[in-house]
Amino acid sequence: MNYIVMDLEWNQSNTGTEEEIAVLPFEIIEIGAVKLDHSGFALGEFSELIRPVVYPEMHKITSRLIHLQTQELEKGATFTAAAERFLEWCGEGEYTFCTWGSADLTELQRNMKFYHLTPLAGGPIAFLDVQKLFSLAFEDGKTRKSLEHAIDFLELEKDIPFHRALSDASYTARIFTGILKKKPEVLENVSYDVFWPPADKASEIKVRFDSYMKYISREFDSKEEALGDREVASSKCYLCCRNLRKKIRWFTPNGRNYYCLARCEKHGYLKGKIRIRRADSGRLYIVKTTRLISDQEADKIRERSGHAKEMNKQRRIQKKSR
Repeated sequence: MNYIVMDLEWNQSNTGTEEEIAVLPFEIIEIGAVKLDHSGFALGEFSELIRPVVYPEMHKITSRLIHLQTQELEKGATFTAAAERFLEWCGEGEYTFCTWGSADLTELQRNMKFYHLTPLAGGPIAFLDVQKLFSLAFEDGKTRKSLEHAIDFLELEKDIPFHRALSDASYTARIFTGILKKKPEVLENVSYDVFWPPADKASEIKVRFDSYMKYISREFDSKEEALGDREVASSKCYLCCRNLRKKIRWFTPNGRNYYCLARCEKHGYLKGKIRIRRADSGRLYIVKTTRLISDQEADKIRERSGHAKEMNKQRRIQKKSR
């Protein structure tokens, strides 16, 4: 198993002078990557500039950050050629993508779709978010810090400029190697890129971590259809796999995220959280997490549920009075 530590730079509409294309808000202009073996030993590097065609005028912020001018990019390859060379360089064997944050893999696949290239996969892709892993390994596991912060924290040498694809991939690889050597257990916390949601019920994602369970659904035509699905609406204890009766049924304080409270006689209270996401196809899919919580946290959910009910009641009254 190899690791492909990847970083991308992209351009976007230059605020009015170029109209944004909804299906491609970010156009990749540089790919950088470092290939590591299972022990963190560097096997090679990849770097390629890409000539933009959708947004040929450099956005002023992008240009200032990555110190690239339009004239330099005009000498770059087409995205199709660069992407094909990159994937050939990745190799035919097993490898896992590693990125700083969660955006790069999504934008790579979005650009590939725009140019009608063969998808990387037929559904979600498991990858390692090194930014998240750094937080889990060395900080509180919740906050997300900058790449330079992590380099400084680990007292690694800053010998190349930041904000270029190969440079940032190299720094990310150094951080990843440090995690691999000092806290290898956190690598079990894989992330999933869901640019392509599960194709059907059989390929839905159900994965258990140390402190929670994650479920990623297939696509649905509407929110009502999704929330009416038996698997989506269910509450299970991820430790003993028992189906649980809810203490508080699914409710939403904002119309986007839904919560419920259930109790396992053996393990205690569990909080369910549903996030409704829109796929690139325009249809909806569900990301549901279930985790054990304390009695105090359960009380907070009861309070939120009561507040949500009261707010919904006020909205109905206001609607009737119009």
